[in-house]
Amino acid sequence: MADDSYDVIVIGAGLVGLATAMALLAQRPGVQLAVLEKEASVGTHQSGHNSGVIHAGLYYQPGSLKARFCTAGRLAMMEFAERHQIPYRQTGKLVVATREGELPRLASLAERGRANGLAVREIGAAGIAEIEPAVRGIRALHIPESGVIDYRLVAAAYADTVRRRGGQVLCGHGLRGLARTGGGWLADTDAGPVRAGLVIACAGLQADRIAALTGQGSGEYRIVPFRGDYYTVRPAAAGLVRGLVYPVPDPAFPFLGVHFTRGIDGTLHAGPNAVPALAREGYGRLSVNGRDLLDSLRFPGLRKLARAYARTGALEIYRDLVKPAYLAEMRRYIPQLAAGDIRFGPSGIRAQCLSRSGRLVDDFLIEAGDGIIHVLNAPSPAATASLVIGQHIAERAVTSASR
Repeated sequence: MADDSYDVIVIGAGLVGLATAMALLAQRPGVQLAVLEKEASVGTHQSGHNSGVIHAGLYYQPGSLKARFCTAGRLAMMEFAERHQIPYRQTGKLVVATREGELPRLASLAERGRANGLAVREIGAAGIAEIEPAVRGIRALHIPESGVIDYRLVAAAYADTVRRRGGQVLCGHGLRGLARTGGGWLADTDAGPVRAGLVIACAGLQADRIAALTGQGSGEYRIVPFRGDYYTVRPAAAGLVRGLVYPVPDPAFPFLGVHFTRGIDGTLHAGPNAVPALAREGYGRLSVNGRDLLDSLRFPGLRKLARAYARTGALEIYRDLVKPAYLAEMRRYIPQLAAGDIRFGPSGIRAQCLSRSGRLVDDFLIEAGDGIIHVLNAPSPAATASLVIGQHIAERAVTSASR
């Protein structure tokens, strides 16, 4: 619009922001809406730097937003992909126990998966070999609902849908400031001021900073970035995994550990691990941003988290730095892997919301204020569940506007 004034602006053109815009435009045809994105294209950060997995919902606490949204979101994602001719595959996933001590946790995980409505099947070593011949383990769970997709293609299709429904996707509109006005909000962007009656912030790695501009969050939460590094398996060895192979989650560490993903393009990746990142949007192993680093170090929650997970965190960093250590962990599951089969691959940054108490915020966290909605935490499975999350946020926005 000529006067850069809208009914709604969505901050962030990742999967959640774009899905929210799509849902609002579907619920309120004719609403004047723009998505503001600081980068030159959509889906640049978490949405374009993930493993490409369509999650089934195995790990999440039954009844949580994650569990509910993942189940519905997986079905919605596959339907969207078919409608927009985006390739995807339901490869299935194995969660593999290699040690006796992992079996009780594997059994508990099976119960949780069934509580979330999944067709979990428990299998022994022979069943593992039948599904994944190169993988070794003593027992495993097979989850047929899991799959893979390219979320960059999904983000592009979301953006096209927003435009077709009458919305705008404005790249190069990085947010500098956000102020309340008599009629709504004034956003100061890199491309000039933009006004709106309602703001929905889906800013991912910058979510806490956007919230601070509006006086929300009260310092209770901080985005602490964790970098996930992948190894890429050379094409000649990529056939060692057919689908998805995951470890049994370790309760001593809040992240998943080494796992294998055969992507939609046939590439096999191992990872990601999870190590503290020195930059929120720096994808190289040596990337450092002074402001991001200081923000993390000054936050008491990170110091408490580091003390709680000192040993396991140190091991994770060691494996990240020492290739033979990472390879040894991979060979627990695929003994045939050799050092020459793997090379450093891509990296992603996870926007982990952390409380001042040192507690990792596990579930989706969405807070509403006067004329604004903040998505403060949207970790995995947010990509899988993005359509359902967007629908949920849009419904909250419509309810708020009608009061």
